[in-house]
Amino acid sequence: MTTAKRWTMDDIPWDRFDPSKVNADLLKVAKAAALVEYNARDYGDYLSNVFQDDSAFRDASENWVDEEIQHGQVLGRWALLADPLFDFNSAVARFRNQYRIDVDVQTSTRGSRAGELIARCMVETGTSSYYTALAEAADEPVLKAICQRIAADELRHYKLFYTHLKGYLAGEKISTLQRIKIALGRIMETEDDELACAYFAANAGPNDTYDRIRFSREYLSRTYGYYRQHHLDRVVGMVFKACGLRPQSLSFRFSQTVVWWFFAGRTRYLKRMAA
Repeated sequence: MTTAKRWTMDDIPWDRFDPSKVNADLLKVAKAAALVEYNARDYGDYLSNVFQDDSAFRDASENWVDEEIQHGQVLGRWALLADPLFDFNSAVARFRNQYRIDVDVQTSTRGSRAGELIARCMVETGTSSYYTALAEAADEPVLKAICQRIAADELRHYKLFYTHLKGYLAGEKISTLQRIKIALGRIMETEDDELACAYFAANAGPNDTYDRIRFSREYLSRTYGYYRQHHLDRVVGMVFKACGLRPQSLSFRFSQTVVWWFFAGRTRYLKRMAA
């Protein structure tokens, strides 16, 4: 049985919207995020096929889908307040026309169910840190409130997938090295088509054509700039946990330093290329 949503659109303080505090770059990335979140139904169908005989997980993932779709709806409503010309439904259609995942599968593309759940943990690691960073960067009070709620949901979703991961690890013997490879592989996919397509669909002009490299750089050069070291430190901690590695170890502290160094350099490079 699924659980009720923890909050609804009615809980958002819409009356506090302040157009003078809307940041143009945050508006662009919020529009893109709205499309990705709203598209969660495809991922729900994919997970339902992969875990077809696990009714407890399927019920939990259906609740996850409902919450993700709500995230998209709320972000889309805020984007319309900030930009009355934004057509959310048309942007969704444009995104889906450009980007679709294969939902007609019976096994995980990660090689096992445990591998799939590690990958899902990585997604929730990224989104919880992402919305935390956006909430801290936003001056507009309604967007800040929305991102704070979504960040809390995404952290809870990480815990959901991690809980089921522990159950599958008992039967699927995946080595630590395999878990690390799956985790890093999913993290690297951040710069693949999905986010670039969403940014294109939400922000490009009607006569623009999709260029993955261009729109990926435009999206990432904006979003990466909102991260601070404490966001990435938490990311490292969540990755270590999903991979079965020991936190607060020498390798953990070394990884925090390396990740921040790499991320800062990547951010500078993307901003130069986008310019």
